[in-house]
Amino acid sequence: MDRLLGIGLFWLDVPLALAEVSLALAATNPPRIMPRSRLFSMRPFMDSVRDSDDLQPKYRRVVLKISGEGFGYSGKSGISIDETLSLARQAQRVVQRGVQLAIVVGAGNILRGAQFSAGGTVIREATAHYMGMLATVLNGLALQDALETLECQTRLQTAIRMENVAEPYIRRRCLRHLEKGRIVILAGGTGNPFVTTDTAAALRARELEADIVLKATRVDGVFSDDPEHNPHAVRYEKLTYAQVLRDNLRVMDMAAISLCREAHMPILVFNFKREGNIERAIAGHPIGTLVGEAV
Repeated sequence: MDRLLGIGLFWLDVPLALAEVSLALAATNPPRIMPRSRLFSMRPFMDSVRDSDDLQPKYRRVVLKISGEGFGYSGKSGISIDETLSLARQAQRVVQRGVQLAIVVGAGNILRGAQFSAGGTVIREATAHYMGMLATVLNGLALQDALETLECQTRLQTAIRMENVAEPYIRRRCLRHLEKGRIVILAGGTGNPFVTTDTAAALRARELEADIVLKATRVDGVFSDDPEHNPHAVRYEKLTYAQVLRDNLRVMDMAAISLCREAHMPILVFNFKREGNIERAIAGHPIGTLVGEAV
């Protein structure tokens, strides 16, 4: 019994001994107060963390429509490597956040089929539209290589078969690529003449069951008039499909609007030339003009 009592007293003394040691250490090593300069130096880090939280994606799968103007400088034809790389960097950051991204590309920087055939009879309108579809493949190839230089897994799919340079568009294969975290570039429009790449974007968004269509433009949304010619034009923050159709607003062509309306698919029109706006759009920030069921 005495032995057991002695053991019990020993274990009672252990916490007291540890406490005395802690007090002695605290006396010889007082706690260090972080200098103000150190606190200020951490502010950029904390700001970056806060910004990162602000850009958490709201949408899981998106279809981004980029016009041909996104691949070149305003008013100039051809492909700019700098502009293409800028697009690629924004797309890279989006995918790194876990978003499934499909990009429908236009080709206004190279050729517009409707303009090419206007006022002449040598090249028929259908032929001109096919030429425009082929031009989108050039932009798609440029964007694919730009993304791959950033080590992004990318697939280029075309509505017109050309297996030597791209995969044919197959819905189930495209979905599989997206699920694996690959960026899918969709070129060639729908493969049919007399259909715009805006309609192609709406069609692919419905096929792929996307959460939203993002229409990237040079202006900050939808305006009451052309803001590049009328400085007093008013920007709409939100619109309904009915308003767009009724007022014939230049958001997308009517076929694209109707496709999105039938599927209750929201459309966000925004200025992609502002660095980081693609990420902000996917995060649900109030930029551009949102078109949906209700205002």
